[in-house]
Amino acid sequence: MLIKFIVCFIAGIGAGLGTGFAGMSAAAVISPMLITFLDMPAYEAVGIALASDVLASAVSAYTYGKNKNLDIRNGVVMMVSVLCFTMVGSWIASQVPNSTMGSFSVFMTFLLGVKFIVKPVMTTKNAMEAVDPKKRFVQSVICGVMIGFICGFIGAGGGMMMLLILTSVLGYELKTAVGTSVFIMTFTAFTGAVSHFAIGGMPDLWCLVFCVGSTLLWARIAARFANKASPATLNRATGVVLVVLGVAIMGVNYIK
Repeated sequence: MLIKFIVCFIAGIGAGLGTGFAGMSAAAVISPMLITFLDMPAYEAVGIALASDVLASAVSAYTYGKNKNLDIRNGVVMMVSVLCFTMVGSWIASQVPNSTMGSFSVFMTFLLGVKFIVKPVMTTKNAMEAVDPKKRFVQSVICGVMIGFICGFIGAGGGMMMLLILTSVLGYELKTAVGTSVFIMTFTAFTGAVSHFAIGGMPDLWCLVFCVGSTLLWARIAARFANKASPATLNRATGVVLVVLGVAIMGVNYIK
C-alpha cells in the first residue's frame, strides 16, 4: 500500500504541474508510472489517468477563468471539433496497420518545453483580442478538427497539441491558451474516463483516489502560481516543467 501511495503521489505531482502550468494531459505522466512501477494493465492505467485529469483540469480552468484567462466561447467551438474528430481519427486508426507512435506525445512534451524556454510566447491580450471574431471562430473549428484527428489517430498528445496550436497558430496569450486548453481537457478527459470505466470496469480504487487527490492538489498549486506570474516567468517555468517531465517520462518508458 505504501509503494502504491508513493508511486501515485509522485505521478500526481508530475501530472498536476503539467496540467496547471501547460494544460498537459495527466495520462502522459500517470499512465507510464502506473504501468512501469505497479505492473498495472495499460487500459486500467489510462482510465485512472483520465479520471485524474477531470478534476485537475476543472480546478485549473476555474482558476484561469477567475483570473480572466479563459476563452470559453472559442473553447467550446474547438472542444466540439476535437471530440468529433477524435472519434473519426480513432476509427481510421483501427483500419490501418499498427504504428509505433506511442512516444510522440512524450517527445513533443520535451520539444515544446525547449520552445517555451528558447522562444517564449509574449503575445499580449490586446493583440489576441484584436483578431476578428469570425476569423477566430473558423480557426477554432479547423484547429479543433486537426487536434481531434491527430489525437484519435495517434492516441495521445491532446493537451500538448492544443497548447502548441493555441499559442503558435491562433496567437493566444500564454495564460489564456493554458486556461482554454484545460477547459477543453476537462470534457475530453471526462468522456475518455467514462468510456474506459464502462468498457473495462472500475479500476484499483486506492490508486484512483491517490492519483486523483495528488493531481488535483498540484494542479491547483501550479494554476495559482501561473496566474500570478509574469509572462516571462511563466514561459520559463512552463518550459522547465515540460522539459523535466519529458525527460522523466522517457526515462520511465526506457525502464519499462
